[in-house]
Amino acid sequence: MNSFLELAKKRYSVRNYLDKPVEDEKLNYILECGRIAPSAANYQPWKIFVIRKPEMRKEIATTYGRDWLIQAPVILVFCGDHSQGWKRSDGKDHTDIDVSIIVDHITLAAADQDLDTCWICNFDAKRCSEILHLPEHLEPIAYLSLGYRGKDPVDPTRHLTRK
Repeated sequence: MNSFLELAKKRYSVRNYLDKPVEDEKLNYILECGRIAPSAANYQPWKIFVIRKPEMRKEIATTYGRDWLIQAPVILVFCGDHSQGWKRSDGKDHTDIDVSIIVDHITLAAADQDLDTCWICNFDAKRCSEILHLPEHLEPIAYLSLGYRGKDPVDPTRHLTRK
């Protein structure tokens, strides 16, 4: 097993994927790692849509506007259910925070399975809701492309220290 630091250093956002399906066993492992992610008061106010069919991936990719997304054999769409999220006494809704935690767990679980991801938040959420026929209480918050890395990009530069 990798140390956490090795795992965290291993992963980075990948935008080029091989035309190779993600095995069900690996996908199930990754989703299970997400299922056990912590959330405020353990409310787990999320729903994950697993998009594998090419025509649906293509349609979801139109909400982002970057062609590389279609290459990913799996697109995970993370939705938050604000009606189920924990709210602090001052009204602060923790749904977005909880969804971010599960996305991070799944990102690291994918790296543990030698799969790569890219976390995407800049998409047309309204159009995504229409494509997936989401009820009003579900908000698309993030996408995660998932698959086997294509050509290796130059190792991304990371900050040595944070200011």
